[in-house]
Amino acid sequence: MSHRGEPDVGTDVYAEARSWFDDNWDPELALREWWRRMAASGWAFPTWPEGTYGRGLSGDAARLVVDARRDAGVAPPPAGIAQNLAGPTIVAHGTPDQQARFLPGVVTGEIWCQLFSEPGAGSDLAGLQTRAERDGDEWVVNGQKVWTSGAHIARYGILIARTDPTVPKHAGLSYFVIEMDQPGIEVRPIREMTGRSIFNEVFLTDARVPADNQIGGLGEGWSVALTTLANERTMLGAGSFGSSGSGAAIREIDLDAPARQLVRSEARPASGARSGAAELLQAVLERHGDSADPIARQEVARIHSLIEIARYTDLRAKAAIARGGRPGPEVSVGKLAASHLLQTMRETLFRLCGPYATLWGDDAPFGGRAHEVGLSSYLISIGGGTDQIQRNIIGERVLGLPREPRADKDVAFSELKVGTQGADR
Repeated sequence: MSHRGEPDVGTDVYAEARSWFDDNWDPELALREWWRRMAASGWAFPTWPEGTYGRGLSGDAARLVVDARRDAGVAPPPAGIAQNLAGPTIVAHGTPDQQARFLPGVVTGEIWCQLFSEPGAGSDLAGLQTRAERDGDEWVVNGQKVWTSGAHIARYGILIARTDPTVPKHAGLSYFVIEMDQPGIEVRPIREMTGRSIFNEVFLTDARVPADNQIGGLGEGWSVALTTLANERTMLGAGSFGSSGSGAAIREIDLDAPARQLVRSEARPASGARSGAAELLQAVLERHGDSADPIARQEVARIHSLIEIARYTDLRAKAAIARGGRPGPEVSVGKLAASHLLQTMRETLFRLCGPYATLWGDDAPFGGRAHEVGLSSYLISIGGGTDQIQRNIIGERVLGLPREPRADKDVAFSELKVGTQGADR
């Protein structure tokens, strides 16, 4: 567990965490109270710094905390955009006052959303046109966001808006925390082909943001957003695929219900155990395929290899975060691995299901789980930065290839023909 010359603290971390979980777990405790108690101890988000609901542990040590929690059979901490994206960003860039105001809600289960993408600014996120103009002690925000997960149930949104159109596009952005329940915000659900409506369009019309909700300096929004995006790619990486407690899950939970509602029934998997994805594939193979077919067996082995490779890539990304640095290109590798894995899973599952893959609803194989993988596979290729963007990052930052030409690098944003700005020119 330790590097050469360093003490092995793993046993002590596991023992201390396990002791705390054993002494403090009460399955009948209200979920909100359990999350509050766990957050105050620092064991809910152990890699966060001390003083911000964390213990400053490394990634390796934090995994031992997870092992201790699972072995103790207690409910996990909350997970979602608030905890995986907003929280780490506020920890890294927020002032002590902002951390004191926002982190208590984050660690106790608040739902937040991410107001980044726009109809004219998806892959070119820095080309966004939502603007924020200062009005005394507030900012007035006007614009439109899209593909906003959970906006319909979120208390806060992390928002990037343009505060200065007279400078190049990356330099004129600022980062805010905006309250979603206000007259200037309209949320319209987007119906997906899965039948769900997790995503939304968000229209901001003279929406208000207090000036002290600006995270980072004025015009430094792009730098702050990079922290959020790196954590998002880690959250969507293949290392977490198949987890029943996915960090990307967005749903309302009864915080007054007993905490035992979130306890997983399964024990901690042993090293090398199959993930949820591999288990589904194996079940489909046994019911609809031919487990003796060498081609089918080879496809299953290939997916198992992809899952393991992705898992190790995910660990590399989390280790970079734990060392106190910003996640590097490894998160792009993990994101691409997730995309490739899901596409391979989709094709293999549907081929094995054969004609049963055309069924829907209660008649679909395994209650529609195979369809869920297939129809959701496109999301990973787009959300958190498209596959093409990830390949550019890897090519430029890992392989040292020349950067793509950027004619807009030194041009004021107001002079660019992007999005709706080019409509009347």
